Amino acid sequence: MSPRRVPVSRRDRPAKPPLSRAGAVAVALQIMKEEGLERVTMRRLAAELDTGPASLYVYVQNMAELHGAMLDELLAGLTLPDPGGAGERWREELVGLLTGYTQLLLGQPSLARSILALRPSGPHYVRLVDTLLGLLHTGGVPVAQAAWGVDLLLQHGTATAAEHGVRSEATEAQAEQDAFVEALNDAADGDCHNIARARHELFSGTGPQRLSWTFDALIAGISTVALPESEPSAN
Repeated sequence: MSPRRVPVSRRDRPAKPPLSRAGAVAVALQIMKEEGLERVTMRRLAAELDTGPASLYVYVQNMAELHGAMLDELLAGLTLPDPGGAGERWREELVGLLTGYTQLLLGQPSLARSILALRPSGPHYVRLVDTLLGLLHTGGVPVAQAAWGVDLLLQHGTATAAEHGVRSEATEAQAEQDAFVEALNDAADGDCHNIARARHELFSGTGPQRLSWTFDALIAGISTVALPESEPSAN
């Protein structure tokens, strides 16, 4: 007579955590930080959450929405100034906030490249836009110019992080930079007089200095350049 098999209680098995949008985003961020954004797929995410890929589409419709949600979760750690308390320091606060946003994405350049192609709409991103508009308003920038300008400012920060990531990942990036510098120096020694005049300034300054100056230049333009007049109706 064979020995009686001892049953195993299902209660001894750890229960799977309930699926949620927040949980999926948290796991996606963990994968991105440890292995890179390219490893964040619906199949991989489903495996980590012990479910099927189809189940995830209840919480995120596609990869674009997932990337936007990941950005929004990262933005939760971005300190936002109070536009009402900025006063005369509104421009400094604005440049600081934009720099912080850019630096956040510099840490995740693959996500920055993805963000360039989509429109984030999470609550933290919306709050960021509202804060930028508030700082521009504190500085006396007309509403319409501020509204158009916010898109330009965020686009520059995102593009800067994306470009930096591409160049840092390219093995030939330094060789290309050296060739560019050499070409400009050779041109300056020839008949390119405008390059010769600026040769010592073309590559001057640090990365943070150039980023801060660029935001300052953009803000100055947004503050002073009026929107084009509306085209007359064809009717």
